[in-house]
Amino acid sequence: MDRISARYLVQFDEPAGYLDFARFGPPSHAVVDTTATLLERSTRADPSTVDDLMLQEVRAKAAVARLCGTDTDHTVLLPHTSLGLFQAAFNATGEVLVSAGEFPANTYPWARAEQAGRVRVRWLRPPEGMVTPAAVAAALTPDTTAVSVSAVDFRTGHRADLAALRDIVGDRLLVVDGIQAFGAVDADWRAADVLVAGGQKWLRAGWGTGFAVLSDRALERLDPLLSGWTGARDPGLFDDEIHPAASTAAGWSISNLSPITSGAFAAALELVEEVGVPAIEARIAGRLGELDEVLRSHGARIVSATGPRGGILAFALPGLPGEQVGAALAADGITATVRPGHVRLSPHASTGADTVGMLRESLTRLTRPAPVTGASGTRGAATPGGRDVLSALVPAVDGLAAMLGPGNEVVLHDLSRLPDSIVAIAGGLTGRDAGGPMTDLLLGLVRRGTTQDLINYETHGPDGRPIRSSTMFLRDADGTAVGCLCVNSELASRPDRQGAAADGAETFPPDVDSLQRFLVDRAVRKVGIPVELMKKRHKAAVVGELDEAGYFLIKDAVDQLAGQLDVTRYTIYNYLNEIRA
Repeated sequence: MDRISARYLVQFDEPAGYLDFARFGPPSHAVVDTTATLLERSTRADPSTVDDLMLQEVRAKAAVARLCGTDTDHTVLLPHTSLGLFQAAFNATGEVLVSAGEFPANTYPWARAEQAGRVRVRWLRPPEGMVTPAAVAAALTPDTTAVSVSAVDFRTGHRADLAALRDIVGDRLLVVDGIQAFGAVDADWRAADVLVAGGQKWLRAGWGTGFAVLSDRALERLDPLLSGWTGARDPGLFDDEIHPAASTAAGWSISNLSPITSGAFAAALELVEEVGVPAIEARIAGRLGELDEVLRSHGARIVSATGPRGGILAFALPGLPGEQVGAALAADGITATVRPGHVRLSPHASTGADTVGMLRESLTRLTRPAPVTGASGTRGAATPGGRDVLSALVPAVDGLAAMLGPGNEVVLHDLSRLPDSIVAIAGGLTGRDAGGPMTDLLLGLVRRGTTQDLINYETHGPDGRPIRSSTMFLRDADGTAVGCLCVNSELASRPDRQGAAADGAETFPPDVDSLQRFLVDRAVRKVGIPVELMKKRHKAAVVGELDEAGYFLIKDAVDQLAGQLDVTRYTIYNYLNEIRA
């Protein structure tokens, strides 16, 4: 996971399982504290209170301008995204190209402006709802004066290529709804002529916060029809006259905003500035990759964008309505957005690894894990019948070991507890205990779905002694492998191998950390290049070896490997996607 400032992370207290930032981002302590401080100040009104509080608007505008690479003359604060888009729609003229699949906040303003006779709307209906430069180029006409798009699509998470759109749109106005991107996506916002964003989502500033940033082109061409007294020139001059609108972005102002929400907005923006948008974006991308892997491992179909995307990940589970999936997640403490046909997840930089674990456990309870087809069966969570089989054998392990006598060991594994699969063990031949992991040989078999019994194969104990082993898979009523019973016997000499044989020495690790170290070291040796000299192809080869060995069935394995290969966890996920494709 990409590192991020601890000072930033301690600002947030959303519960584990919260994956709904595309709907609402719980505000930071800085936002809450600023709100409380300004409210407290307002209770002790004196001659300077109002003027001092109003300075919070200047503070917030300055922070917006810095993040957008502009100045305060081109910036105006607004209480929400919708007002900014209504301003853009009613201040425009001519034909405007708008995607019909936009969030309604970006369709109703244009439709209402068309009803009022201000503009003509040309509706774009691109394939899969993704607004691309090619789709826009094909829909433009000589009469088009403006194009309105979302920086990140609310359904698919598709990230618009603003630079390419700028080139395609040319001298026309480019209006961008940035609410699903600003503060979480590192973009050159100067491509937009009108950038509008609310602060209640990824900026985590709370409701009632937002802004618009206007280019020189927008200031020249858009007539501020919706302009109030605070948007006029000389707003403090009360001479019984209607003043013309200001020539700056202030012309879009209708009335004074709450200085308390302006101060809260400033605190949120300054927090983003402090840590940096690239760091936030990288952290979100890392968590998004983890969630993606969990979903795919449980058979989910990803219905959101897989190319350039924001922080949105939408999925569907075959055969299960989105409402049922959403209800199951909610029952397990996971907050997500449920749409018809799919569920939308949206993590932030503060989303912890425990949330990924909660999703994994919830999906495991909701559905059986995706089967791994093998020569004689599949792997899955233990069914009630399968658990009965394993439970019945637990007390028999000691008896079997006693019957076989010294130099023998009996081990019972529960495959639903990977990798800590040992539920009972007796004999002490390999020095392991209940709760320990399976061997590398068995882990690889399970990963490949090769759940065929192995009888009388020779391997070696931890101290190098030759051992003859047999592994017999236990199945439920459906024929699914739910566990296995292993018998290991010490050999006094090295007779010829009989029956099935292991490919190379088998290891009997005492704990998961030892198993992980062994698997990684072996994969690196096979590649034959020291980690510090590895190129991308070598690291991808290590990931391929480990995937085949079942390494990624181990919890938090991606984190461990990313550290050892000196790459991000997202890079590991990319390698896995390429390999498994």
